[in-house]
Formats: sequence, structure tokens, C-alpha cells
Amino acid sequence: MPEFPAITHVALTVSDLGRSRPWYSRLFDSDPVIDEDTGPFHHVVWLMGGTLVGIHQFPDLKSTEPFDERRPGLDHLAFACASRSELKEWERHLNELGVANGGIVDAPYGSGVSFRDPDNIALEFFAPPE
Repeated sequence: MPEFPAITHVALTVSDLGRSRPWYSRLFDSDPVIDEDTGPFHHVVWLMGGTLVGIHQFPDLKSTEPFDERRPGLDHLAFACASRSELKEWERHLNELGVANGGIVDAPYGSGVSFRDPDNIALEFFAPPE
């Protein structure tokens, strides 16, 4: 067996690109590297630390209910921080953007700051224990 590969990209389905595109651009503090309508869906993608993070909007969206991690599928997406001090900087950035968050929560396995996007998708900044 070859070594298991790293995650190359993640795509999140959103209900409104007009609302989510600027929200993610502010969060990432960058412009997307891809913004195209493929026909079956429109996707907007950012390159974040070697991983592509995309948002997709489908013309035939099956539900407009907000995201709920208690349904099968995605629970949350976490972005890696090298240290708790870097995590504090991201918490400050979220606060400056006016993004509601749970503050830093410490656990034996690491520390995280949880927050949600406009579709209620659970996101997190996470640092390993020090």
C-alpha cells in the first residue's frame, strides 16, 4: 500500500454565492483562484496552505435548510494553527470581522475556536496541545 495521500481539496455547498463569496474572501483575506460556472454547479475556490477550499452553488439545491452537523455528512472543517498563540490571532481576526465564535476552548487533545459560515456550516481554527 502506498502512503495515504494528503487532502487536496474540500468543497462546501452553499445556498447563495453572492452572500458566501465575500464572507469567505474576508475570512481568508484573499481573492479566489477559481470562480466559474461549470454547468452543473458554480464554484469559487481559494488556495489555502496547499489545499483548495471551495464553495459550490447548485441551481437545483435540494434543501434550503441551514447546515446541521447532526445529519449524516460533514461535521465540521478545521483549519490548522501551529500554536495556541496563533489561535489567539485568528480569534482576534474573527472578532474584527464580526464573526460570532465560541472563543478559545481548551481540551487535552488541543485548543479550538469554533464559528459558522452564512449557511451555518461549522468551521474551526485548531491548534495542537502545547
